[in-house]
Amino acid sequence: MQTLLTLAQAQQPQGGGLGFFLPMIIIMALMYFVMIRPQRRMQKEQQAMRDAMKIGDKVVTESGIHGIILGLKDKTASIKVAEGVSIKFERRAIAAVISSKDKAAADEAEETDTEDEGEEKA
Repeated sequence: MQTLLTLAQAQQPQGGGLGFFLPMIIIMALMYFVMIRPQRRMQKEQQAMRDAMKIGDKVVTESGIHGIILGLKDKTASIKVAEGVSIKFERRAIAAVISSKDKAAADEAEETDTEDEGEEKA
């Protein structure tokens, strides 16, 4: 009788193995899709925005300074913040491009089209 109990206990599956690691793997995958992947996408968008900057674009720095780009180099940008005052910033310190010459021209053309349509309907 004792030997049957010993054999039955020996044949029971041990804890661990894949059953132990599977929840951890699932949690790591969820963390990647919820936290890491969106952050990488935002970094790529920021880099694309910085690469697309042109002279004359209106920008905002991470410190909240608004200005117009006067010059661009590999890692720096000169920004006009007032008449006769320009500041040199690292490109990575520019948080957003508010408007560019091309965007402003497209917006102006769109407004003109909208006004023309309103006059035709009247």
